Amino acid sequence: MLANQAVSPVAVSARARRRITGRIMPYLFVLYIIAFLDRVNVGYAALEMTKDLSFTAEVYGLGAGIFFFGYFLFEIPGSIIVEKWSARKWIARIMISWGGLAILMGFVHTKNQFYLVRFLLGAAEAGFFPGIIVYLSHWFRYEDRAKAVAMFMTAVPFSNLIGSPISGLLLNLKWLNLAGWRWLFIIEGLPAIIFGVVTIFYLTDRPQQAKWLADDEREWITGELEKEHQAKAATHSLSIGKAFQNRDVLLLTAAYFFIITSNYGLNFFLPTFVKKLSGSSNLMVTLITAIPYCFYLLAMLLVGWSSDRTGERRWHTAVPMMVVGLGLLLSIAAQDQAVLAVAMFCLASVGLGGYLPSFWALPTRFLSGAAAAATIGLVNSVGNLGGFVGPFVVGYLNNATGSFIGGVLYLAVSAFLAASCIAALRQRQKVAQMVEPVPTPET
Repeated sequence: MLANQAVSPVAVSARARRRITGRIMPYLFVLYIIAFLDRVNVGYAALEMTKDLSFTAEVYGLGAGIFFFGYFLFEIPGSIIVEKWSARKWIARIMISWGGLAILMGFVHTKNQFYLVRFLLGAAEAGFFPGIIVYLSHWFRYEDRAKAVAMFMTAVPFSNLIGSPISGLLLNLKWLNLAGWRWLFIIEGLPAIIFGVVTIFYLTDRPQQAKWLADDEREWITGELEKEHQAKAATHSLSIGKAFQNRDVLLLTAAYFFIITSNYGLNFFLPTFVKKLSGSSNLMVTLITAIPYCFYLLAMLLVGWSSDRTGERRWHTAVPMMVVGLGLLLSIAAQDQAVLAVAMFCLASVGLGGYLPSFWALPTRFLSGAAAAATIGLVNSVGNLGGFVGPFVVGYLNNATGSFIGGVLYLAVSAFLAASCIAALRQRQKVAQMVEPVPTPET
C-alpha cells in the first residue's frame, strides 16, 4: 500500500502513455500503410493500365474518383459502429473485404468493371479512417491527440515512399500472361486480408479491457478520458442532429471537401504529371514521385508537434492549406522545367502533410461521444467526395484542353478555399483548460 502511494502520478501518466503508444500506434501505422496503398495504387497502375485498356484521362479520372461515392454512403454508420460497438471487429471486417476487392481490381477488362470495383472498394473501406480517429479518442487525451494522429498519418507518406518503388517493380512483372499492373493490385491486396484477421486478436477496444496495462495505468487513462468527457458534456452537450447543424461542423466539412479535392487530384495524377514532364521510365517515375512524400512526412511531424505544444489548432491547419495552393500555383509556372516543377510539388506536399494532425483534433475540441464519432464520419464522408471531384475535374480538363494546367489551377483554388473555411472557425478554449474546473465528488 505504501509502495503504491509513493508512486508519482506523473510517473504513472508517463508510463501509461508510453505503453499505450508503443502497443497501439505501430500497429495502426501498418494498417494505414496498407489502406492508403490499396487506395492510391491505381495512380501507379495507370502508367500501364490506361494504355492496355484504352482508357482516356477522363475515364481514368472518373474510375479513380468513384471510389469515394461508395466511401460516402457507408462512412457515418461505420464511425458510429466503432463508438457504440467494437472498433477491432469493425476494422477487421473492413480490411478483409477491401483486400478481396483490391485483388479483384487486377482482373478488370472494361471501364464499367473498373467503375464498379472502384465503387465497391470505396464502400468496403468506408469507416476505416474515421473509425481509427474515433478509436484514438478512446486511448489518448485531447492534449496528446494531434501527436497521435500525426504518428498514425505518417503512414500516408511512408505508404508512398515504400509503395512507389514496389509498384514500379511490380509493373515490370509478366507472370502467367498477366500484365504487371494486374499483379500490382493482386499482390498489394493480400496484406489487408492477413492483417484483418490479426486485428481481431491484437487490438483492444477500450482501456478498461486492456490486460496489458498495469492497474494504475488503466485507472489513470480511464479517469483522464472521463474528465474530458464530463468537461465537454458540461459545455457542449450537442446531439448528433444538432452537431450536423453546427456552423463549425459545416465549415470543417467544407474545408475537408476542398482540401481532399486538391489532395487526390494531385495524388492520382502525380505519376502521370511526372511522366509527361520527365519522359522517364516507369520505375524512375515511381522513384521521383516518392520525393514529395519525404517533405509530407517531415511537415506532418513538425506541425503536429507544434500544434500539441502550443494547443493551437486553427492556424496550424489553415496555413498549411494555403501552402498547398501556393505550391500548386508555382508548379504551373515551372511546368517547362521538370526539376523545378517537382520542387513545387514538394512544397504542396509540405502543406498536405502539415494540415492533417491539427485538423483532426478540431472536431474533438468541442464534441464527444456519439456526436463526435458521427461528426468525424460526416466530415470524412462528405469531404472525401472531393476525392471524386478532384481526379474527375483534372481528367476532364486535360481531355478538353490537352493540358493539365487548368486542372492544377482548379486544385490550387480548392486548397485556398479550404484554408478560408478553417480561418472562419470560432476560437475555442482548449479542452485541457476546460477539464480543470469540473468538480469532483468529495470523499
